Amino acid sequence: MITEAIILAGGFGTRLQKVIQDTPKPMALINNRPFLEYQINYLKSFGIKRIILSVGYLSEQIINHFHNSFNGVEIDYAIEKTPLGTGGGIKLAFEKLLTQEAIVVNGDTIFEIDLQDLYKKHKKNNSKFSLALRLVDEVKRYGNVIIDDKNRILKFAEKGVFSGKGIINGGTYIITKDFFKEIPLPNKFSLETDVFEKFCSSFSFYGFKFEDYFLDIGIPEDYKKAQNEFTELGY
Repeated sequence: MITEAIILAGGFGTRLQKVIQDTPKPMALINNRPFLEYQINYLKSFGIKRIILSVGYLSEQIINHFHNSFNGVEIDYAIEKTPLGTGGGIKLAFEKLLTQEAIVVNGDTIFEIDLQDLYKKHKKNNSKFSLALRLVDEVKRYGNVIIDDKNRILKFAEKGVFSGKGIINGGTYIITKDFFKEIPLPNKFSLETDVFEKFCSSFSFYGFKFEDYFLDIGIPEDYKKAQNEFTELGY
């Protein structure tokens, strides 16, 4: 099983700023605890021993809270001096990776999948980049993902292109170091537009559907929802 993970915690959280004000989105308090604490504990429960936090905006708040360890998990930092985009943040963090592959999660999303199950599917398909996908009632906010019967991703549709029930990118990935060797990328790039949409037809991205609890706290309504739902889930 994978022992290292990367959390993308460098975003501005523009839509949430009117609620949390001058706080990096992953540090938004859920029942008086930063959201990142829940994520780290979740990753630890699946055997993750070392986490690299990809940070940028107000990074000192995150570093001063977690320092170099939290709840027995080693913490390291990949610090963006200038914003590198969702893909650039991952690439920078991979320079700190000690092993050959990592779990990667978004710093504003909790998706309670069985990471061991995702890893088995990833290895079975000899994949270099696997995504956990989630069935939702409305895809407009997230964008839609189309897969074939072998779980290979055929298309990534942008936000707003489709509406209604469908499959979305759950923001949880397994990526191997070889991926960055096979697809040359600049230091600053978007994972969604510069990788997924651009290379989908020429590179094998695999997506696996899960139906576990999913919440993106990126908008005030869902941030408020987390306060109640996390209590009900016993976090």
